[in-house]
Amino acid sequence: MKISSRSRTPPFIAMDVLTKATRLESAGRDIIHMEVGEPAFGAPGAAFDALETARKRGDTMGYTSGLGIQPLRAAIAALYASRYGIEIDPERVIVTAGSSAGFVLTFLALFDKGERVAIADPGYPCYRNILSILGLDAVRIRSVLESRYQPTPDHLAQAGKLDGLLVASPANPTGTMLDRPAMQSLVEACRAREIALISDEIYHGLTYETSPTSALELTDEVIVINSFSKYYAMTGWRIGWMVVPERFVRPIQNLAQSLFICPSHASQIAALGALSEHGEAEVARHLDVYRHNRSMVVTTLMELGFPDLSPCDGAFYAYAGLPSGFEDSSRFCSRLLDEAGVACTPGLDFDPDRGAGTVRFSFAQSPERIAEGLKRLRRFVEQAS
Repeated sequence: MKISSRSRTPPFIAMDVLTKATRLESAGRDIIHMEVGEPAFGAPGAAFDALETARKRGDTMGYTSGLGIQPLRAAIAALYASRYGIEIDPERVIVTAGSSAGFVLTFLALFDKGERVAIADPGYPCYRNILSILGLDAVRIRSVLESRYQPTPDHLAQAGKLDGLLVASPANPTGTMLDRPAMQSLVEACRAREIALISDEIYHGLTYETSPTSALELTDEVIVINSFSKYYAMTGWRIGWMVVPERFVRPIQNLAQSLFICPSHASQIAALGALSEHGEAEVARHLDVYRHNRSMVVTTLMELGFPDLSPCDGAFYAYAGLPSGFEDSSRFCSRLLDEAGVACTPGLDFDPDRGAGTVRFSFAQSPERIAEGLKRLRRFVEQAS
């Protein structure tokens, strides 16, 4: 049997680092995990309470609609009213098997093979990998720190004919956001050029200075993708959602039924619990921990001479250049893990062209673990320089 060309996908390096770090842990090493966006808290207690209530009433957790259970879709729609002050018809909400399924469904529903979709570099590597797997052309925009590593209308004008644009705010790996005027300018540019707009809003709720703007505040001609993984700390539950224009609901339902049947029923019940008053109150407290971690990480990286540090408007990542004396991010991260027991991700994961000179640190762990990781990082850099 031959290996298909579409399966020759570049690795997700952050997960490779996690695999190596886990192997070292199994051998008895103490490893500080700053390589993946894995919240330290786990799902809110209200999520487990909802599952236990469902168990006691005899719920068998069988198949659901490919669109998700109606109470969860309604609760997600209500979230937009409370968080952004906008009314969303629950029928436009589609529950997915994590945001990853949302991207697959979105790209299949919007684009035909060979069409061109713009994404920013540095950016989440699975964007370009999924696009490539599906036979689409990922048009990588070389974004710069001056534009907060975000795409601009000028970038779109220089990219030639485009069929789609995917934006992320806050973004992974940089943590930067599009403010309302910047988002508005992209909405208008996409409208003028008939470019389909996709907005990844998975890190909404995790912002530090200002509240994020949802693309849905500015237009209904957008597909918004979100998830319970980050703000609600439910990574392994694999549960997310999309908000789509009404005419896309049935086509995406048909795709979802064939590809995934339905999202996990148990995860949907747990997600509904997370959206309860108790669940929301619990996850809201996480932000203070991330804010404290962010301050520690930014201060340390600046003191150690990591250049071009991204602003870290939101999410829980710091993205920066390598300090003096280091030239290759893969070697830097490998040595840091082997010699200091700190796992972080080389920038090549997020920017194949410029990432050899950059690195990403996640600060989603407990303050104690982040403090220890930074102590080891400082010792490593000072001894190596």
